[in-house]
Amino acid sequence: MKVLVTVKRVVDHNVKVRVKSGHSGVELDNVKMSINPFCEIAVEEAVRLKEKGIATEIVAVSVGPAAAQEQLRTALAIGADRAILVETAQMPGALGVAKLIKAVVEREAPQLVLLGKQAIDSDNNQTGQMLAALLNWPQGTFASAAEVDVAAQRVTVTREVDGGLQTVSLRLPAVVTADLRLNEPRYATLPSIMKAKKKPLETLAASAMGVAVETSLETLRVEPPAERKGGVKVTSVAQLVDKLKNEAKVI
Repeated sequence: MKVLVTVKRVVDHNVKVRVKSGHSGVELDNVKMSINPFCEIAVEEAVRLKEKGIATEIVAVSVGPAAAQEQLRTALAIGADRAILVETAQMPGALGVAKLIKAVVEREAPQLVLLGKQAIDSDNNQTGQMLAALLNWPQGTFASAAEVDVAAQRVTVTREVDGGLQTVSLRLPAVVTADLRLNEPRYATLPSIMKAKKKPLETLAASAMGVAVETSLETLRVEPPAERKGGVKVTSVAQLVDKLKNEAKVI
């Protein structure tokens, strides 16, 4: 069974994000970049499926600039067999990314597509659902557990929903998006990193894939969140109620 897993290049989650002086976006110059944490969980899940003998090949795919090869090499070091970069200078919106991944899916014909449930930069949580709709495949989003039955050609996904846990059974091929509790990603070892340098990494031009990726969204201005004021101690319940009523205005 071939598994396709997506990887997005984002600002490392340990980095304090700074807004550009012109408020046009987030400062990316000289900033550490890494795999989106949810995408890393998806890669780990694909590798575990291969270790169980369920997956026979893992293809890592990324949409983004040439520099995203670094994140694909990390995915290869974790355990992916080969990688594909759909290179584009301007990052398209969620729908554009879904259309490009759909084109790669049609080219590679995997039985399972794994994505992170959302990216920590745009925080849209849209690409997986859009991809499933474009492919007309069943989808299991926010997966905290996934069991693949190759003989029955089904994958059982446990989803985290507002009311608790929901279990769905999907017919393969299917799209599954990884939530935080699906697994704990491994660290890539030095020998794996060295071996990853020799694994195949193919680059495709987004402009040559026959996909319209123009977005109708325009970022007008980016602002950092307002700084929170320090807390204060109150000496009585009456003083607390007064502050909640007259200052916070929540009661």
